[in-house]
Amino acid sequence: MKLKFILISVLTIGLLVSCKSKKRIAKDSQKKVVVVQKVHKPASKNTTSNSAIKNSTLNYIEKYKNTAMESMRKYKIPASITLAQGILESSSGNSELTRKSNNHFGIKCHKGWKGKRVYHDDDKKDDCFRVYKDPADSFKDHSLFLTGRDRYAKLFKLKKGDYVKWAKGLSEAGYATDRRYPAKLIALIEKYGLHTYDTQVLGKSFKRKNKTNSTNHIVVKGDTLYSISRKYGLTVDELKQMNNLTNNEISIGQKLIFNN
Repeated sequence: MKLKFILISVLTIGLLVSCKSKKRIAKDSQKKVVVVQKVHKPASKNTTSNSAIKNSTLNYIEKYKNTAMESMRKYKIPASITLAQGILESSSGNSELTRKSNNHFGIKCHKGWKGKRVYHDDDKKDDCFRVYKDPADSFKDHSLFLTGRDRYAKLFKLKKGDYVKWAKGLSEAGYATDRRYPAKLIALIEKYGLHTYDTQVLGKSFKRKNKTNSTNHIVVKGDTLYSISRKYGLTVDELKQMNNLTNNEISIGQKLIFNN
């Protein structure tokens, strides 16, 4: 009996010790700290990209507006046209061609060019473009390019500061092959108020009798660049260039500008 009692006592003590140990483990496990990571919602791609594009263009205008106005004083080319062409041709100074060659106006080598050259795919593969040491040289050459060719001569007989007729005249004279080139220049001028630099040079406001048929489109839910481009008879690339967009993302409430 004594032996039986001793065995029962040992087993009872063992069970008690085991239960306490399990309870301690359970309590310890409950004390573990759970780290919860905060999930940050990514910033809207549309807002970021559109803001970056706008800031890049505004910086470009601020950087070269005085050069454009000086060109207008000396060569009679509207500052608004010079700036709009620079923005469009160089993607506000960010295009590969501009970064490689300081060529802000997409001027090709043409016959007689003796300076440095760079080759870039454009109307055809490996088109030859002029290289400049400094952006200021590109702006000056742009002015000399227009003033030194007979096909642009009639533009200098237009009313001073008439950027609309200048934009159309450049296209008619063959500056660019893009049929929407005038509309793109005019859209940029009116979107960023570039014509105000013309008035600064002229010393008075220029009032145009026949205003362009300008259209604004406010992006609504369901709009895409493709659907909007179809509505206005444009290609997606034309729509993007006209509004200085670098990708296909648009946001509700965004204003797009068109000129017919």
